[in-house]
Amino acid sequence: MEAFERIYLDLSKQPGKCRLAEAGLGWKPSGGGDTFTLDTNNLGTAQWSRAARGYELKIMSRTSGVVQLDGFEQEDFDRVAKAFKLFYGINLEAKEHALRGWNWGKGEFGKAELAFNVQNRPAFEIPYSEISNTNLAGKNEVAVEFSLPAGGNETGTNGHLGGARSRGRKAGAAKDQLVEMRFYIPGTVTKKEKDEDGEEKSVDGDEVEEQNAASLFYDTLMDKAEIGEVAGDTFATFLDVLHLTPRGRFDIDMYENSFRLRGKTYDYKIQYEHIKKFMLLPKPDDLHTLITIGLDPPLRQGQTRYPFLVMQFKREEEVIIELNMTEEMLEGKYKDKLMPRYEQPQHMVVAQVFRGLTGKRVVTPSKDFSSHHQQSGVKCSIKANEGHLFCLDKSFMFVPKPATYISFDTISVIVMSRVGGAISASRTFDITITTKNAGVEHQFSNINREEQKPLEDFFAAKNLKIRNEMLDDSSALIQAALNDADINSSEEEVVAARAERGSADEDDESLDEDFQSDSDSDVAEEYDSAHESSGSDEEMADGDGDADAGKGSEDERAAEPKKKKVKTAK
Repeated sequence: MEAFERIYLDLSKQPGKCRLAEAGLGWKPSGGGDTFTLDTNNLGTAQWSRAARGYELKIMSRTSGVVQLDGFEQEDFDRVAKAFKLFYGINLEAKEHALRGWNWGKGEFGKAELAFNVQNRPAFEIPYSEISNTNLAGKNEVAVEFSLPAGGNETGTNGHLGGARSRGRKAGAAKDQLVEMRFYIPGTVTKKEKDEDGEEKSVDGDEVEEQNAASLFYDTLMDKAEIGEVAGDTFATFLDVLHLTPRGRFDIDMYENSFRLRGKTYDYKIQYEHIKKFMLLPKPDDLHTLITIGLDPPLRQGQTRYPFLVMQFKREEEVIIELNMTEEMLEGKYKDKLMPRYEQPQHMVVAQVFRGLTGKRVVTPSKDFSSHHQQSGVKCSIKANEGHLFCLDKSFMFVPKPATYISFDTISVIVMSRVGGAISASRTFDITITTKNAGVEHQFSNINREEQKPLEDFFAAKNLKIRNEMLDDSSALIQAALNDADINSSEEEVVAARAERGSADEDDESLDEDFQSDSDSDVAEEYDSAHESSGSDEEMADGDGDADAGKGSEDERAAEPKKKKVKTAK
């Protein structure tokens, strides 16, 4: 037996003791915990290379994927190589990594990992077990997303045998975690077919078919990493479902342990264990129903994170669906949870299938709240984003964007206020919810004034602390209205004063006596319109105004520009 101290298993946070014996390999964390073992029959190949904590022993197992043991000293190579040759009949291969720092090379798909090689040396390797999803981010670009840990402790990422035996185990070993990597793959490749023995062969003759290299890389990675389940495993499929968050239409494939969203650009695979909340929310328009799914960890699309999925269904749209399940499954694992056939509105079918497969409770709006129009939600806005705020039994939920969930347990105070000008403020009001967490505020604005009483009654029924600032604003509103009245009255006085001297001012621009009105005029149109306007004003003016206009002073006429006389042909 060979034993080595301070060895890290699969980038675990805590070191342990590694032992090599004839029966197999074992590792036990120093701080106590479950032991990891690997039988002799499960050992495939072994490599020795430089790594983060010294030297690494990487084992390709037959069933468990890649196993990494890090922390060896350089002089341990001979002992490890001798033990592998003697106990397991395996030659330990010393492998050097490419250290040039080039970001271009060749991607090679191995049995258990994807290797990025530079000049025939591996720059890095990615175990398939660490890949959670992949998407075609562009015509020549493939995005690879890595698994994130659901939680962690001192012995490892997920607490499973030192955090070493589940997806996302290695990604959670450090404070900073790589969550996405993108490969640019230009050009095309010749499509290959498989013969009867499963070996690839090129297509001869004129039938040679070119395929986009990025698409081939994507398809191969999907197959190797087992990201997409086969169609036969699908229990149910809902086609072309409108999603408000993330925006787009997706097909929903339901599997035993996960569901998949398939869109034109992006595909997402989501484990049922990541679903934390499931809400069925009737939209106040009486036409649609929203299904909101809370996820932890959130769904990621590039740099954007989506903690909630928001789907929209037409309330009256019915579907007929038969589940792709055996009678044994329906009578066993899913007894009293699922039915073999559904013929109901689509949102009800989706909710029932999700509830049966996930075991999550479907949350609906509280019966203690009914809006002015007898609805479950009220229309409002978060900044410039319009949506609806729903009152649930233990929380508030705003949808669709940004989807915001606020539990009653986290609320410190709710402030009802009126902001904006006097006119808009009289019709709408705002509520600001302050949480106990560092005083974070959520403001919901432009709520119809009719919803004030129903909301106040609901807050009181749930024993939520309220502060009404709308009453304090009343005096300011009245004063603002009085100020507006004073301004309007002063404007009316100015208009009346101008009207008294308006006729004389207009008649100062009386027409020249020599103007030939019945002749063909080449004078600009504005002079003709001025003449007509002036004439109509004279007819509406009072007697005094006409007298004043007739007596126009010589000085005023001298100051007035003289009209152009028109010569007429004889």
